[in-house]
Amino acid sequence: MNPKIVELALKKQRLQLQAAAQRVTILHALESASPAFGAAEKARAALHWAKAHPEWLAGIGVALLVARPRAFFRWAKRGFFAWRSFRRLRSAVASILPAR
Repeated sequence: MNPKIVELALKKQRLQLQAAAQRVTILHALESASPAFGAAEKARAALHWAKAHPEWLAGIGVALLVARPRAFFRWAKRGFFAWRSFRRLRSAVASILPAR
């Protein structure tokens, strides 16, 4: 057999073993980060529910307005600033990243 072919086959095998070891390392790193992914998934599900049920959010807002007006306006102000910050951040990211 040609020594060049044997050398290439051995190099290919070493690279395959190295790639397998790197995959294992990445999987271990991802397993340690899974609680963060779980929290993000719960937040995404909550946002999806809120978009699907705006009447519940409005009802909670009205109940809070009637029961505790000061708390309602404090949370409304926080929500407005969070919404505005999110919009600004989204437009900044959109201007930096190219459109798909």
